[in-house]
Amino acid sequence: MPLRVPVGWWIASDPTPPWPFIGGSLQALDNAFSWAVKYSLKVIIDLHAAPGSQNGWEHSGARDGFQDWGETDANIQQTVDIIDFLTARYAKNPSLIAIELINEPLSPHVSLESLTKYYKAGYNAVRKHSSTAYVIMSNRLGPANHQELFPLASGRNRTVIDVHYYSFFDSVFLNMTVKANIDFIYTNRSAQLNAMTTSNGPKTFIGEWVAEWKVEGAKKEDYQRFAKVQMDVYSRATFGWAYWTFKNVKNHWSLEWMIKNNYIRL
Repeated sequence: MPLRVPVGWWIASDPTPPWPFIGGSLQALDNAFSWAVKYSLKVIIDLHAAPGSQNGWEHSGARDGFQDWGETDANIQQTVDIIDFLTARYAKNPSLIAIELINEPLSPHVSLESLTKYYKAGYNAVRKHSSTAYVIMSNRLGPANHQELFPLASGRNRTVIDVHYYSFFDSVFLNMTVKANIDFIYTNRSAQLNAMTTSNGPKTFIGEWVAEWKVEGAKKEDYQRFAKVQMDVYSRATFGWAYWTFKNVKNHWSLEWMIKNNYIRL
């Protein structure tokens, strides 16, 4: 079972990262790899926060909405250097299965041109140290096509396209019933995944999803059905799926809580 572990760009400066970030993340990642080896697990290193922020949200290291990742060659090279550092450190660890080059770059501010330039260089940085680790390319968020990165990924060995599916950020979900939400997964999400999954293309990965929605007054049985349909559909992804996240103060966002309370059956 793979674990998708998010890290910030400042991990490469640990134990004394620039303000306002704090040290300790590199040791935490080392610990995660030690535990993964002990329990025969695989690790995906996910660069969740890139220098300058790739989407302006707090989970990308921004606290004021500022976003300027990819605007200069120097910024892109700094990010490539971080990927190089992480791959070199863990390439020989038997638990490393993949490096995710960046999480949720947001269009149109992140251009397809800058993202393609970065993905090519990031892929080469991984391959410099490992011929077996998968390279995961996150699709841009926004009006971009889900298949825009396929020509880039298809021409490279052991690549994965990562898409994230949530059922509440878009206004289309505001007035959906339980049945409508479930039908949406069976039809729209299933069709998107089928379109992305080809026999000779990159692998597909649902890197984030959660059994939460905009439905008011939903019963436990409704949540169970909603979780099950997503697992049924997302299990068709050729690189699997990852729940966001394992532990969370919000119950339905916590995979641990959902399993312990019988909302999700693995």
